Amino acid sequence: MSSSEQYKRQIMNDLAQGNVESLDNVPASPAQDYQNFDDFAQRSSKEERRQIFGRSLHPDKIPVSQMEPELKKAIDQIKPNERDDVAKDFLKRLKERGLSDRDLEKQLSLSTHHASRMTSDDVSRLAGFTYHNHPDIFQDVLADKPALMKFLSNPVVGAVLGAIAVKWLGNHRN
Repeated sequence: MSSSEQYKRQIMNDLAQGNVESLDNVPASPAQDYQNFDDFAQRSSKEERRQIFGRSLHPDKIPVSQMEPELKKAIDQIKPNERDDVAKDFLKRLKERGLSDRDLEKQLSLSTHHASRMTSDDVSRLAGFTYHNHPDIFQDVLADKPALMKFLSNPVVGAVLGAIAVKWLGNHRN
């Protein structure tokens, strides 16, 4: 059995047994009955997404070796204008940390330092670098652009959707 299958099975077993992480410090919002991920992405607050993604999307939980191919597949599937927005957000936030777009272009072997001209390969490398070296920035960008999440495949989405399901189920135990 592959490690991703084991990971997915463990998440499902944990959820089935009620073995859940506490999400008590995630602020409650009045509309918690999300119908699907798109509904969650549209109606949840940025802070709610940030906290859930922060717990689920971190190199300590999902190794870079597993996340990078998932990012590549997801970025290949998003619309070019959404890809530009994701690249702009990464570059802007990395610049705030003192990393110039030109330095990143050289360091990551990007085809350009202009977000609007980046290929999906460039954006994937940038996302992978950010996930590995600046997970907080990665989580912030995904909280701003949650549509990218729906293109990540199983175990990665399983971890995030599991956290969302735990939050939803927790509010219905009363």
